[in-house]
Amino acid sequence: MSALPSTAADAVPDAALADQLDAAAAVLAERPALVLTGAGMSTDSGIPDYRGPDGTRRVTPMHLSEFVASSQARQRYWARSYVGWQRFSAARPNDGHRQVTALQRLGAIGSLITQNVDGLHQAAGTTDVIDLHGRLSRVVCMSCGDLSARTDLDARMRALNPGYEVDSDEIRPDGDIRLDEVDVERFVPPTCLVCGSDMLRPDVVFFGGAVPKPLVQECFALTDAAPALLVLGSSLQVMSGLRFVRRAAARGIPVVILTRGPTRGDELATLRIDTELAPALAGLVERLG
Repeated sequence: MSALPSTAADAVPDAALADQLDAAAAVLAERPALVLTGAGMSTDSGIPDYRGPDGTRRVTPMHLSEFVASSQARQRYWARSYVGWQRFSAARPNDGHRQVTALQRLGAIGSLITQNVDGLHQAAGTTDVIDLHGRLSRVVCMSCGDLSARTDLDARMRALNPGYEVDSDEIRPDGDIRLDEVDVERFVPPTCLVCGSDMLRPDVVFFGGAVPKPLVQECFALTDAAPALLVLGSSLQVMSGLRFVRRAAARGIPVVILTRGPTRGDELATLRIDTELAPALAGLVERLG
């Protein structure tokens, strides 16, 4: 693997940051890199990430085994998600998303694998996006496989729960929130319009679930064909994304990691930049444009 300037996970002075961005731009100028993004990409849109600066998980989403175990668990999930969706769905792309789109239009990056479920890369105009963990905007029935739009389900839940309002400013990466039990118990959960089952879930990879193998293989194929890998806004704490960094490092291609705080992939990076995403991405666009 070629040696490029790297730093520890501490924030760097302006002069050193400029040198690092020059090095990153040099990598991207030679070839369209594969991109992997995480929750840090959407924090400027008002969607918090799962972990604090020290890597500790802020919240633990509902586990898949709990969700499938009982109707009561699904009622609790949809009550919390119904309230949380009102804020989650209002999030809009931030400058970081727009700079990624600009880099793609400049030919500096190609396909993009995102661990986020918010669809904000696509909303910003980025194309060839692989939603590794699915999309909250879709709903699937675990009984019959029917796929529907979350907006349609939201309208049905509103009709099932007239006057249901909970005062909450909370928002989470998966659209979930905390609710008192009394608010959960008065919520009428939705059922599938095709088969009548209450086994509806958002079309995302739940905590405790696994990314479908064909999708993993598609992403491995992209990694194997990529001349470089650019990681944005991910702590790489879960194997879901880290495996692609390991694959890229094993191939000996440049791995550039740009995010705030330490990551599990730091030792694999040829270039590690610890700084705010949007300004750094704007710096790359300026250098490459």
